Amino acid sequence: MKNQRDLKLAPLSVVIQAGGKSIRMGENKALMLLSGKPLIQRVLERVKPIAEELYIVTNDIAGFAFLDEKTVVDSIPNKGAIGGLYTAMDVSKNKYVAVVACDLPFVNPAILLKGLETLIRSGADVAIPKTGPNFYEPLHAVYRRESCKKAIYCSILRDQKRLVSWIPRVKVIEMDFLSHNDLDPSGLAFLNVNTKEDFEKAEKIIENS
Repeated sequence: MKNQRDLKLAPLSVVIQAGGKSIRMGENKALMLLSGKPLIQRVLERVKPIAEELYIVTNDIAGFAFLDEKTVVDSIPNKGAIGGLYTAMDVSKNKYVAVVACDLPFVNPAILLKGLETLIRSGADVAIPKTGPNFYEPLHAVYRRESCKKAIYCSILRDQKRLVSWIPRVKVIEMDFLSHNDLDPSGLAFLNVNTKEDFEKAEKIIENS
């Protein structure tokens, strides 16, 4: 896989969202072992090669100290997932920000770089994968920081909690299935793990790969 420097793209900030409560798991899933390695470490190792800077957004700073990466708490507390997205825009220094969830063990750097390239060439504000007629992947997407920060903040002020509630305020490029299928031939990029069964499924995939 070509890295960011090979593609001569703009510097990219990458922010991993690890602030969820993992209610269905009963423990912090980001720290659970997946085939012998913490889940978040697998995500980190996949995205770090394309990151000019990297942050982890979490409400458990101490729990992630072993990664030796920059960790931050929400800039606006108690706002859920949309608060984490705002934090990604708030702490990042670069013009473009990739945001990924900590529960995507097969997060796809090639799709993120394609999103970055798309934003640069189009002048749009968000390049977001679309995996169904009305289903988006905002935690596997690339954002233009300043414009998205303002739009997300507007939703927070209006108490609009949906992770995509602010999208109508910006210019969006939908990366539909056909556009990223060649970048994700395994179809695993958006496989997230929320339950014990999901973990078992992901472990089998890793072990058989």
